[in-house]
Amino acid sequence: MPNPISYPSSDALAKAMARTYIADDRTALSAWLALKLDRPLLLEGPAGVGKTDLARALAQTLERPLFRLQCYEGLDEGKALYEWDYGKQMLYTQLLRDTVANETKGAASLVDAVDKLAGSETAFFARRFLLARPLLAAIESETPAVLLVDEVDRSDPEFEAFLLELLAEHQVTIPELGTLRAKTPPLVVLTSNATRDMTDALRRRCLHAFLDYPPPSREIAIVELRVPGIAKDLAASLVAFVKGLRNLDLKKAPSIAETIDWARALILLGASALDKELTVQTLGVLLKHEEDRKRVERDVGALLAKA
Repeated sequence: MPNPISYPSSDALAKAMARTYIADDRTALSAWLALKLDRPLLLEGPAGVGKTDLARALAQTLERPLFRLQCYEGLDEGKALYEWDYGKQMLYTQLLRDTVANETKGAASLVDAVDKLAGSETAFFARRFLLARPLLAAIESETPAVLLVDEVDRSDPEFEAFLLELLAEHQVTIPELGTLRAKTPPLVVLTSNATRDMTDALRRRCLHAFLDYPPPSREIAIVELRVPGIAKDLAASLVAFVKGLRNLDLKKAPSIAETIDWARALILLGASALDKELTVQTLGVLLKHEEDRKRVERDVGALLAKA
């Protein structure tokens, strides 16, 4: 197994990530401590502030494979951990039907036949028939991995409780196979948009970092990183305009990703500065609800003046 990439300090980690992700000092320190202490990292904050991108950046910077589990209501271990390949099991049953017939030869009744096969039933619940989902794949990875449990707040509290063994012990339990421990413990990153509160049991097992919308100086740096060649004045103006939008009581405030999309759209349209007509025409890149767009359209002039 290759030696995992390590960084002597949070500053070193932040500088290495800066090729793809610009982290503030507190977030970089939380990520570095999660690595050094071998603890899961719970990232909370509004949607679109870079929580998922941080996990991707860590995987890329550390040169680790990324396993992502997207959470949703009703998610269970069959989708998150493992599933039995029933089709493969049935195929083996058909291929081995002569063997099964020999095993049950001389059985006086159905019950007797089932009893004769009882000793062989575990053969059909061996590892070869197991389909690994993201959690198990991360546990079984031969090299250190990053496991992203994305939007864990969308899952049910029961699933949150199911995660505790993995978070605390780096292991999972499969009834037919027993307990499987991680070959190389993954760095586990959980994200939450705070649609519901996480339990104390989960919080206790994690380091915590809150990601908010960045200050203008850092968002400008992010835009310049993700939109190479953009003029600094244009980047500063559009970031200031977006900041003004976030101060309004909108149904959905623009995320950092939408700031980047808007910057790319303006470059495609040949813009060198913000003007009212172009801003109104491209509001759909930033705002995803019609009532928000109509409200902002009325105040575009004032918002541009502030920007």
